[in-house]
Amino acid sequence: MTERAVPARVVAAERIASEAGFKKSCIPEVGRLLRLAAASKPDGVIAESGTGTGVGTAWLHSGLGAGARLLTVERDEDLARRATAVFGDDERVDVLTGDWRLLERHAPFDVFFCDGGGKRDDAQRVVELLAPGGLLLLDDFTPSPHWPPRFEGEVDELRLFYLTHPALNATEVLTTPTSSTIIATRSP
Repeated sequence: MTERAVPARVVAAERIASEAGFKKSCIPEVGRLLRLAAASKPDGVIAESGTGTGVGTAWLHSGLGAGARLLTVERDEDLARRATAVFGDDERVDVLTGDWRLLERHAPFDVFFCDGGGKRDDAQRVVELLAPGGLLLLDDFTPSPHWPPRFEGEVDELRLFYLTHPALNATEVLTTPTSSTIIATRSP
């Protein structure tokens, strides 16, 4: 079986994560979804909250169209500085340092990978930042065979919010046997 090629910037960001001891980087299974999402909006405005060292950003970048723009925000100054080094040669990419709400001035988004701030603390605002037809990706969920979805024996209110939001058409997909991602599109 042939291995899937991993984009060079992903490799660079993973190396930086290793050097920094950062262990919360995007997994390849989600990364391939990010590449697909970015590629589906070749002239779009793509956003990410929670840059880390830029692994997810690099996956988004690997699908970025010539007319697209990618904005990512990281609250940790050192991690943001490290991620900036990975993308400094591409004017389509901006790595912002600070709270996730810095992204608001660049909305609406055609793709929003909400991996950091916003996902839990202001879910309604996350939905509002999407353009009509915009894609939202939320990872790091634990699969649940139940409806409503459960986590640690309780109804997973956060997951339920996104899966049933009236402005979203959403589904949950397995990315590994022990993790899932919500993919949603905002209704026109």
